[in-house]
Amino acid sequence: MNFPKPLFDEVRANPVIAVLTLEDPAVAPDLAKALLGGGVRGVELTLRTPAALESLRRLKAAAPELILGAGTVLTPGQVLEVKAAGVAFAVSPGFNARVVRAAQEAGVPFAPGICTPSDIEGALELGCTLLKYFPAETSGGLKHLKNMVAPYLHLGVQFIPLGGLNEGNMLDYLGDPLIPAIGGSWIAPKDKIAARDWAAIEGNARRAVAKWKTLKTSAGR
Repeated sequence: MNFPKPLFDEVRANPVIAVLTLEDPAVAPDLAKALLGGGVRGVELTLRTPAALESLRRLKAAAPELILGAGTVLTPGQVLEVKAAGVAFAVSPGFNARVVRAAQEAGVPFAPGICTPSDIEGALELGCTLLKYFPAETSGGLKHLKNMVAPYLHLGVQFIPLGGLNEGNMLDYLGDPLIPAIGGSWIAPKDKIAARDWAAIEGNARRAVAKWKTLKTSAGR
C-alpha cells in the first residue's frame, strides 16, 4: 500500500477530512482549533494559493495532532516542498507517474487522483492501492466508482472521494467498504474562513463527525 499501515489506520479512524484553501497563513492556528474542537483531525490543504506552504507550516506548528496532508501536488518539486513542511501525506487531483515516483523516492505517502480505469491501472502499476477519487460526484458518484473498480477489487484498492461531497451525501460513501475516508470543502469553506467564523466551522466539523459516529455505531464497527 502507498500509505503505511499505521497512517492508513489513523486516517480510517478519522475519516472526515477537511479540504482547505487558505489565502492568509495567519488564520492557521484558529482554524486548526476550530476543526479539532469539532472532532476533525484530517486535513488536506491545497497548494492553490501563494500562502499554501506557509499555511502548512503554521498548521503543523499550531496543531501537531492534525493528520496533515497537502493537496493539488502537481510536480516533483512540490513533493519536496510539502515534505519539508512536515506533511503526513499528499494527494493530487489526477494521475501523474512522475509525481508518484517523486513521492515514493522522497518517502511521502501519496494518493494520486483517478476517475477512469486507465488511471487506476497506472496507479496500480506503481504500487498505489489507496487512491483519490476525484471529482467524485460529477464523475458519477459511488455508483460509477463501484462499477469502474469491479475488475480491480481483488487487488485491494480503496478510495478517498472528493469533489461534490457534503453533509447530505457523506454517509453514502462512508457506508461502503471501498471508502476508508472522505474529503470535503464544506466543513471549512473559503467564505467562512475569510469571515473568521470559527464557530460555524467547528459546528460543521462536529455535525460531520457526529454523522460518522452514528453510522459507525449502527454498523457495529
